[in-house]
Amino acid sequence: MNLWVGALALGLAFAASALGVYITFRVLAFPDLTVDGSFPLGAAVSAILIVRGWEPWLTLPVAAGAGALAGMVTATLNSKLNINGLLAGILVSIAMWTVNLRVMGDRANQPLLGVDTILTPLRPYVSDANVAAALLFAALVGVLGLALNWLLHTDLGLALRATGDNEKMVRAQGIDADRMRLLGLALANGLAAISGALVAQYQGFADVGMGLGLIVAGLAAVIIGETLLRPTGVVMTIVAAVLGSVVYRAVIAAALFVGLGPTDMRLVTSLIVVLALAIPALRRTVLPRGLQLGTARP
Repeated sequence: MNLWVGALALGLAFAASALGVYITFRVLAFPDLTVDGSFPLGAAVSAILIVRGWEPWLTLPVAAGAGALAGMVTATLNSKLNINGLLAGILVSIAMWTVNLRVMGDRANQPLLGVDTILTPLRPYVSDANVAAALLFAALVGVLGLALNWLLHTDLGLALRATGDNEKMVRAQGIDADRMRLLGLALANGLAAISGALVAQYQGFADVGMGLGLIVAGLAAVIIGETLLRPTGVVMTIVAAVLGSVVYRAVIAAALFVGLGPTDMRLVTSLIVVLALAIPALRRTVLPRGLQLGTARP
């Protein structure tokens, strides 16, 4: 039971990064790989500040700001220096490895043993640490999802969405597409950094390599959620990203449950993404045409 509750808690903690991937890949249509560096940056900033005596909750906005700066660097390289977006994200992600080491005092790992985290106040009320984490992370992700939904329905959010849909049209309307991309990447990587901070406080350590392959996990969460729910609006798309993150972690837990080792998780992740991408094609091949179009009668 602890395995599955822990998977739920981790899925909710990683859901913020899935929302960040949703912003870059779905809203902005920008292939941003910066999250592989901004996620551990958020973990490192939160961990080092907690060790130095900061209130754990106050480290979350600081971590988000650090992640946002990383996203802004990627956007600046793309817009001001005309570096390909994919390459700009890779360059910043590589550079973040050194930055994260410096943040943690040239150490690859920063433990959080014996210090308070955002989960500490819940211990007198919820005895199981995994259940406490799942409840708290669910509330936090709910707040983040509502805030993101509100933002995407404002004039600024509509301009952000329009930039991803048709950049030429946006520029013709007098909107600064580069500024919109800067905002979008800052927001996405800020969410990834918050996710890193949550995971670090839940697991009890920050590690310089904990963001390796995160972009694949984020994409898997978004694709799985969209495959399961087939969302048609912003609200359902946000819900799908969160659900996909939980389902992805549950599948990883199932792989561990049946006896696969941690070294097999990269293969499992790849297979999950391939399966999620293949499901629409398989559905068209296997299901009768009437069922595909929703016109079949019982």
